[in-house]
Amino acid sequence: SHDCDWTRFSYLGILIDEAALEAEVNGNWTPQEKALHEARLKAKAKRRVRKSSSRSESLSESLSGELADGDSHSPKGKVPVPNDRKSRTGKGRGLPKKGGAGGKGVWGAAGMVYEVEEPDVKDPNYDEIAQGDTVYATVVPELDERELEKTVNPIVQEYFEHGDTKEVQMLLRELNLGHHKYEFSSLAVSLSLEGKASHRELTSRLLRDLVGKELSESDMARAFDKILKELPDLMLDTPEAPQMLGQFIARAIADHALPMAFLDRYKGKVDCDHARAALDRAAVLLSMKREMVRLDNVWGVGGGLRPVKHLVKEMNLLLKEYLVSGEVKEAERCLRDLEVPHFHHELVYEAVVMVLESKGDTAVKMMCKLLQAFWKIGLVTVDQMNRGFQRVYDELPEITLDVPHAHSIMESFTDLCYQESVITKQLRDSCPSRGRKRFVSEGDGGLIKN
Repeated sequence: SHDCDWTRFSYLGILIDEAALEAEVNGNWTPQEKALHEARLKAKAKRRVRKSSSRSESLSESLSGELADGDSHSPKGKVPVPNDRKSRTGKGRGLPKKGGAGGKGVWGAAGMVYEVEEPDVKDPNYDEIAQGDTVYATVVPELDERELEKTVNPIVQEYFEHGDTKEVQMLLRELNLGHHKYEFSSLAVSLSLEGKASHRELTSRLLRDLVGKELSESDMARAFDKILKELPDLMLDTPEAPQMLGQFIARAIADHALPMAFLDRYKGKVDCDHARAALDRAAVLLSMKREMVRLDNVWGVGGGLRPVKHLVKEMNLLLKEYLVSGEVKEAERCLRDLEVPHFHHELVYEAVVMVLESKGDTAVKMMCKLLQAFWKIGLVTVDQMNRGFQRVYDELPEITLDVPHAHSIMESFTDLCYQESVITKQLRDSCPSRGRKRFVSEGDGGLIKN
């Protein structure tokens, strides 16, 4: 065959070149020249082999083409059509490549349905604006135990000042308390135990208003469970904590903030004596007030909710006890417990009237000392002090009917108070002078009795 002839010819040329190389090497060449000549001969032999192999391939293709002309069913026998997607390799069944789904500008086979693909944010061609409306939301992180206490304490302290439960609800909605939500109630109760009776009343109202809106009955039960466990620690600052907690539980059950079965869960299961005392106190209050819907007066009536007559009576009793004991601290405590700073002018008024009705200088000095103490600690303000003295000035003519020497006593008392820096000079100067000198015709000889 032709392929065999070309191969034999190429091998024959290689043998001739090797014989010529051996003859030349035996000559008088330097080693460098010998190496260079050998490299040239080898490269030349390789070029001859490549050339012979390419000729043999072209010859085999021409022979196969001649054979294909006689067979009309072979794919090689057909004239190639432009843009034909069928295979031309002679292999396979002559069907289009990839079932007709391949090639330039082809989106897949006919009838193929593609699923909707979500856009990838990491895609370099990702366009955030083209994805539709973007919704921005504020994510509030959940508060841990430390942050919860720092956040809740100011809210509760401010609530004790304004008493608006809706304000507290609005602030709680802005916080993400998570599974620590029940601890808000326990912190509020713990803070109120250290405060006044009015604070505990406000806390009971807050718990009542939060249930069903921000907290559930189960959350409230968990809060009181926690307080019962912490009761020994709370007693270090508030020895009356068990009785107060019992009142809180009774009030919460009456307000439907706690389930009715809360006390039943602890029957025979309490080991702590303080917790048992709190639960017993709650049970007693509920049994006594069973006919009442709410234990509204469990904390008493505090502050401005008390009747004026009751406040006047309390202040009179306070001043009388002070005249007997002489304890300024006890009088200060009693006045603070009344929680009526706007009504302290009544205390000043009653104190001055007692001085006018008293006998001797003891009451004058003691009342001046008491007013001076209240003035220095800021318990009685300038406005309240002025209003109290001014009320006495206005009623002095009527007081004189019962106390004839009221003017002279009032002048001496105002001078003493001014010397002790209890009242201002303007208030002292505004004190009414004693009555005019009476004539002989009026029957007293024109004299003023001392």
